[in-house]
Amino acid sequence: MFDRLLGGGKVAELESELETAREEKERLQERLAGEERRRAEAVTARQEAQQEVNELEDRIAQLEGTVERLRDDETELAYRDTRRLGRRETRKVVDRLRSVAAPPDAALTAVVDDHTPQAVRETFGGRSALVDRAAPCVAVADDHGIVSAALRPPVLPEPGVTWDSGFAIDPEQFLPTGRFALALVRSDLFALGVYQGEERVSFEGFESQVKGDHSKGGFSQDRFERRRDEQIDDHIDAAEAALAEVDVDRLFLTGDRGAIDVLEVDATATAAVDASGKPEAALDDAFEDFWTTTLYCI
Repeated sequence: MFDRLLGGGKVAELESELETAREEKERLQERLAGEERRRAEAVTARQEAQQEVNELEDRIAQLEGTVERLRDDETELAYRDTRRLGRRETRKVVDRLRSVAAPPDAALTAVVDDHTPQAVRETFGGRSALVDRAAPCVAVADDHGIVSAALRPPVLPEPGVTWDSGFAIDPEQFLPTGRFALALVRSDLFALGVYQGEERVSFEGFESQVKGDHSKGGFSQDRFERRRDEQIDDHIDAAEAALAEVDVDRLFLTGDRGAIDVLEVDATATAAVDASGKPEAALDDAFEDFWTTTLYCI
C-alpha cells in the first residue's frame, strides 16, 4: 500500500515536471518561431531597402545625365544678338513688331517673369533656355519661327500668354507716352519730373546733407551712425512728402535700390540707375537710363 502511495506520488511529481517541460518547450518553440519571423521580416525589409537604393541610384544617374546634358545644351546655346536700345531704336523695334501680320493665333506674345509658360517652351523648343536667361521679359515668336526674340522693357506687363494674328506689344511699356512722373531717389538726393511723353513739364529737386563714412570706432562711431541714419530718414520722409503731392496715374521710381525699397509709395515700375550730379542733371540721366530696352535675338 505504502509503495503504491509512494509510487503514485512519484508519478504525479514526474507528470508535473513533464507538463512544465512541455510548457517550456511550447514557449521556446513560440520564441523560436517569433525569431524566425523577425529574421524573415528583417531579410525581406533589407531586400526591399536594397531594391529602393538600387532604384534611387538609377534615378540619380538618370538625373545627373539630364542635368549634364542640359548644361551642355545651355553652354552651346547663344543669342544671335543682344542689344541695349535707346528710345529711338526701341521705337523702331516696337513699330516693326506691331506691324507683323500673321494668320489667326499664329503670333505668340508671352510675358515671362519667374515662371516660363509651357506655351513658350513648346514654341521655342530647345531655345527656351534663352528665354529663361532673358527673363523678366516679353517673348515674341510666330508659329514658323520667322520672328524669335525677347525684350526686357522698362515696364514689364502682367505675366501671361497671348496667341493672336499679331504681337501684343504695348508702346506704354517701352516708351514714354502720356502723362507720368519719374523720380530719382538716393539717400542724399531727390529729383522729380512730371512728363508729357518725352517732354518734362515740371521739376522739383533737392539735396540733403548726409554724413559720410566714419573711420573711428567705439561710442563716437555709434553716435555718428545714428546721426547719419536720422539724416537719411529725414531725407526719405521729405521725398515721400514730395511724391505724395504729385497728381499722376503712373509713377516711375529710379535711384539707389536701398532708398527706393524703403519708400512707402505706389510705383508703376522701379529701376536701379547710376545717376549722379546735381538733381536736374541727374534726373535727365535717370530718364535716359530708365527708358531703355534690352533686345535678345533668339
